[in-house]
Amino acid sequence: MWFKNLIFYRLPTDWALRPTEFEAQLAERRLQPCGPFDLTSRGWMPVTQGGRLLHTVNQQHMIALGENQKLLPGSIIRQVAQERAEVQAQDQGFPVGRKQMRDLRLKVADELRAKALTRRRVTRAWIDQLAGWLVIDAATIPRAEAVIDTLRVTLGSFAPVLIETERSPHSLMASWLLRGRTDSRFTIDDDLELQSADKSKTVIRYTRHPLNGPEIQAHLKGGKYPTRLGLTWSDRVSFALTDKMIIKKLEFLEVAEPNSAEELEPAEKFDVDFIIMTAELANLLKDLAHALSPASHALPTTRASSVKLAAA
Repeated sequence: MWFKNLIFYRLPTDWALRPTEFEAQLAERRLQPCGPFDLTSRGWMPVTQGGRLLHTVNQQHMIALGENQKLLPGSIIRQVAQERAEVQAQDQGFPVGRKQMRDLRLKVADELRAKALTRRRVTRAWIDQLAGWLVIDAATIPRAEAVIDTLRVTLGSFAPVLIETERSPHSLMASWLLRGRTDSRFTIDDDLELQSADKSKTVIRYTRHPLNGPEIQAHLKGGKYPTRLGLTWSDRVSFALTDKMIIKKLEFLEVAEPNSAEELEPAEKFDVDFIIMTAELANLLKDLAHALSPASHALPTTRASSVKLAAA
């Protein structure tokens, strides 16, 4: 359940769905098995085994997008088609032509698609009603956009936006590295990726390497900029911030387990973890937004007046 990556958006300010209505619309687009000739199938699935499509605790909501994908490598299609082409060439007495080969590949693909094994991938998203966040546990923009696109189809319209900040992530990271410190609750770790701004796009990576030496300073002053920097927030959460405003390698360092955790049922344990995770991440994102836009406080602490996803 613990998120490993974060791609975050602001919820539409005019979104007025109640949880009961939201869940009913999610139910209309449940994840279905792939059809005989389908390679993929996408839809909503219970957040927990046997649970609900919309999991809600303390006005924090979680949804899960499931995607079934049939495993059918192109190399297998080509191999089987080639084997059949050799047999067909012997039967007809002359080599298989381009059109015949194309038809063979299409026929083989249809046959194998119906028998292919299916892999399931699940992407969870957290909806923070109080702060107006949509946070997706995804490491790449296309995977996050799959959640948004499916929400848009499910709800009829849905348009979250990326936050606007006074400073870009790479300029913030560069200023921290040049000073050798931050001016907030973040501390610099020992992982860094730099890229040159010229056409060569040269990339330099440092892993478990001190970042306060003259070599780093020289790279920055020479025109290279950080595209990824390891950080720790409040000695509680470590992560890597990218220049695309994506948080990766998320790790919770100081998560206190309840004394009775061993006595909790799995569903109760999930809720406890969900409460802890969302509380930590809400504060982390608020501090990150403040670091990127110190004057305007890019994200308010609460937006209950504009986000109307009220408790059912």
